[in-house]
Amino acid sequence: MRALPYLPFNVAQRVFPAAPVHRAPRFPASRVGRHGHAHGAAALCSTSKTNEGEKPVAKQIRIEHVFKVFGDQPQAALDLVQQGLSKQDILQRTGQSIGVFDAHFTIEAGEVFVIMGLSGSGKSTLVRLLNRLIEPTSGQIVVDGQDINQLNDRDLRALRRKDISMVFQSFALMPHMTVLDNTAFGLELAGVDKPTRQKAAQEALEQVGLGAWGASYPDALSGGMQQRVGLARALASDPSILLMDEAFSALDPIIRTEMQSEILRLQQIKRRTVVFISHDLDEAMRIGDRIAIMKDGQVVQVGTPDEILRSPANDYVRNFVRGVDAASVFKAADIARQAVTIISEHSDRGCRAALRLIEDSDRDHAYVVNSRKRYLGVVSSQSLRDALQGQPGMRALQHAFIPNAVPLASSTPVADLFGPVAAVPFPLPVVDEDGSFLGVVSRTTMLKFLDRDTPPVPPPQIEVPPIQLNPKFPVHAAEPAVAPHAQPAAPVHNQTGDAA
Repeated sequence: MRALPYLPFNVAQRVFPAAPVHRAPRFPASRVGRHGHAHGAAALCSTSKTNEGEKPVAKQIRIEHVFKVFGDQPQAALDLVQQGLSKQDILQRTGQSIGVFDAHFTIEAGEVFVIMGLSGSGKSTLVRLLNRLIEPTSGQIVVDGQDINQLNDRDLRALRRKDISMVFQSFALMPHMTVLDNTAFGLELAGVDKPTRQKAAQEALEQVGLGAWGASYPDALSGGMQQRVGLARALASDPSILLMDEAFSALDPIIRTEMQSEILRLQQIKRRTVVFISHDLDEAMRIGDRIAIMKDGQVVQVGTPDEILRSPANDYVRNFVRGVDAASVFKAADIARQAVTIISEHSDRGCRAALRLIEDSDRDHAYVVNSRKRYLGVVSSQSLRDALQGQPGMRALQHAFIPNAVPLASSTPVADLFGPVAAVPFPLPVVDEDGSFLGVVSRTTMLKFLDRDTPPVPPPQIEVPPIQLNPKFPVHAAEPAVAPHAQPAAPVHNQTGDAA
């Protein structure tokens, strides 16, 4: 992997090939979950800052109707684009190849934006347009409000040195230089004095967990550690934007997962705008706040991982994501379904009314919440009968709660639900971080999630409010189980046939 503050670094790579990989013991990566997603793009649209007086950490990138034509007659190709011809038709007529075809989207400040596509789809060309390593044929690339196509050579070099770092698949570490000097190499080329660049390099190494390895040489490091040095070299200039072109694709699966965790951890420390090129679906789904999928130079869909899985734009995207592990993308809240829900307002009654309600609704279980919809427990017809046995008077609902009905956190990945759901004979409740009841996950829902011919997330349901029990029931035989002003909801069944 190599960081490219500006173009002369290409020359350095040719002169000094990457050091051979020696498998020393790997440095353990910190494990971090998805990075604050409800979703990152929306949450990070404004430029975040570090301490007072420091430069912004993250910057927005707008790609506005960008084309890149490879050939000696680019204008002829663009004229045919205006006539509505496809990329293939233009290639046949003119011999001009369109690498990027009318790319138009925004990368929000601070998000991890993954660009995916098959070989030849244009993803690597697109990422090189973002720092003008490749010049666009037409369109605008606007970084933090500035059209970088209008920058002169001096200002473009300054942008690359200060705001944009690039990380490639090749490590490109200099074998004759220490880890610290390798990390500081880009700053050295930029003319930064030695004490300043070494201080920045040491801080970058500490960010990636290699602070103690500065005096070592590359051949003493494992492949994953060398990749961390390359990442540290890119971070040494404290860039606002980090471009990563298949940076982890040469690593074995275990180290690759560690490096993905490293990116997520670094984003928690200091948010940057990260543009990540990948051909690995699971990698994209794990680290990406949003994903762009490319085909034949065109961006065919941009969305969050769950948006793309829920609503693929066309058959190409649908087939592209068919093999993804949806269970690692969707959470318990995504698949929770409605259930019969009862409000418990009294601490000394409720069992008899709840039993009548369950029997009349032809249900086995009901979920009890308080007046603020906080989850309290699960009752069944049998648990209610057991609680009422030998009790001629009123009986509070908590006496009928089924033990070990541990609720599922809304953020729990679906992949982690199979064991808990299979272990109990009733659908498990799902709650948010405040304890509010969101719905239930049943065995049937989980089985249908595994069916590739069924959408991974069931269609939305109309929300049915909790049922308020009649506190007077059963004082009089004619009293209804439900409070007079609150009619019981009709039984809620999933559209897929699963009784929630």
